[in-house]
Amino acid sequence: MTRAADRWVPPRLISLSHVNDPETTVVYPGDPAFELETVATIAEDGFYMRFVSEAEHTGTHWGAPGHFSPGHPLADDLDLEDLCLPAVRIDVREQCARDADYEVTIADVEEWERRHGRIPDESMVIIWTGWEQRWGTEAFLNRDADGVLHQPGFALATVRWLIDTGRLGRRGGTGTDTFGPDPGRDSGLAVSRLVYQEHRISLEVLANLAELPPTGAYILCGGQINKAGSGSTALIYGLLPPG
Repeated sequence: MTRAADRWVPPRLISLSHVNDPETTVVYPGDPAFELETVATIAEDGFYMRFVSEAEHTGTHWGAPGHFSPGHPLADDLDLEDLCLPAVRIDVREQCARDADYEVTIADVEEWERRHGRIPDESMVIIWTGWEQRWGTEAFLNRDADGVLHQPGFALATVRWLIDTGRLGRRGGTGTDTFGPDPGRDSGLAVSRLVYQEHRISLEVLANLAELPPTGAYILCGGQINKAGSGSTALIYGLLPPG
């Protein structure tokens, strides 16, 4: 008989994804519209099915390095290990509430490390900006009169430091509850172009970050592996120790 102590205990799971709903999903300006169409019903066809039309980066999603870096891995080039990483969550909600254009600094990361210890090498470094509370509204875009987005993100120097010190390294990534790791007003997307290299990925439009602890969790990225895909709309999970 198998002893209880020998039984596998599954991790606790939290969902870090928004529900994909055309009524609430905010689409990045210029991306294709998100549409769901019912193409079969139980009453008429004996089964229920919908047709989905969306970009690979609609709603909660992950991006592959080739999204911005030619010659770097696309979705079907990634290793399984690239999609399951130790995760840390850095709470910058207070700074972002004061400044919608806030750029997370090296000092912010160092302050986090004073409390929680060094970020493990090749981690998923997630910033909790509070932007997820705006999901489903025009306030998520936060555009000014000229149409410029104002969302917080990482400072370029911070990401370069995270990479150079191994905290992101070759196989790590950045995560956020905004559209992406860049400050919204940076149309050149310099942070994304730095993150999306080697085997690093980006998790974007995350949800439920209050449930993710500052440290001690892993992230697991689901979604479709499209041939030559730039990423995928995704079920992204936080995996927490049991108990």
